[in-house]
Amino acid sequence: MLYALLCTDKPNGLELRAKVRPDHLAYLGSLGDKMKFAGPFLDDAGNAIGSLVMIEAEDRAGASAIAAGDPYNKAGLFASVEIKAWRWALKNPETK
Repeated sequence: MLYALLCTDKPNGLELRAKVRPDHLAYLGSLGDKMKFAGPFLDDAGNAIGSLVMIEAEDRAGASAIAAGDPYNKAGLFASVEIKAWRWALKNPETK
């Protein structure tokens, strides 16, 4: 099952985000095929204010464990992390 991790940064998190970013990217890379796509949410000025991480996990508990292991989460960057099951209906590269 696919899960969307909808992560909202705490206010004034840009410095912490920049500091932890290399560890965050390495962590996402370590997920291999479980990590489908990811990227930051941006404010009107183009500054990152959160993240969308789409992952594959067996269940919500597995998705929650992946979210908990994210260095951004461990560093306290996120004000909230919402986990939602998701079905890739259109333009899924794994189906034709």
